[in-house]
Amino acid sequence: MGRLIPAYFNWSGGKDSTLALYKILREKKFDIRYLLTTLNQEADRISMHGVRSELLLPQAESLGIPVKQIQLPSSADMGAYETVMSTAIRELKAEGISDCIFGDIFLEDLRAYREQKLQEVQISAHFPLWKGDTSDLVNEFIDLGFKTMVVCVDGSKLGEEFAGRIIDRDFLNDLPANVDPCGENGEFHTFVYDGPIFQKPIQFELGERVLKTYSMKDKDDKPLEYGFWFQDLIPV
Repeated sequence: MGRLIPAYFNWSGGKDSTLALYKILREKKFDIRYLLTTLNQEADRISMHGVRSELLLPQAESLGIPVKQIQLPSSADMGAYETVMSTAIRELKAEGISDCIFGDIFLEDLRAYREQKLQEVQISAHFPLWKGDTSDLVNEFIDLGFKTMVVCVDGSKLGEEFAGRIIDRDFLNDLPANVDPCGENGEFHTFVYDGPIFQKPIQFELGERVLKTYSMKDKDDKPLEYGFWFQDLIPV
């Protein structure tokens, strides 16, 4: 076997990241040096998912891969985000890391954006789940024995009762027809706490379920409000 390629993994802690990591580790082509995760600086929680950093750390420990945390201000605009991320990626490049792995499945614009930014520092991007059928992928995830809980749902797509549920066949059967089985359009986000690449399960208990609203503007600059249900997970 030749030398493994040094890489980092763009890590959210959710099921798509986990399945992509599982597939990459089976290839035995890359040396995953870090899990790179963005967190809300004020809340100290994983961006979008709302999972506490106190659960991210044991998750990474159970996977046996160090986590590199990127702290983002809650009010950060795209320019501030790009500045922080550029600094982090250049530091990884300086360590000799040449490649990066993502769990994206079919969002073309997002992939193009990632590749463009990484090309600026000559880092190659890889997408092991790309163009996979999302129903097949989530069923493969379940069949492999991974365990994951829904920690965030888009209130415009799913009811609050989906937050805090474990993804299994019953969950998939209950999803409305317009919701992607992997939540690839942002309908829901997850936290994986056990499975074949984990050394031990991550221990937590269910905390409060809360609705948070965010103000945005549409393409005509009109204000819009989006509501997301978050299921808090408390380390034990």
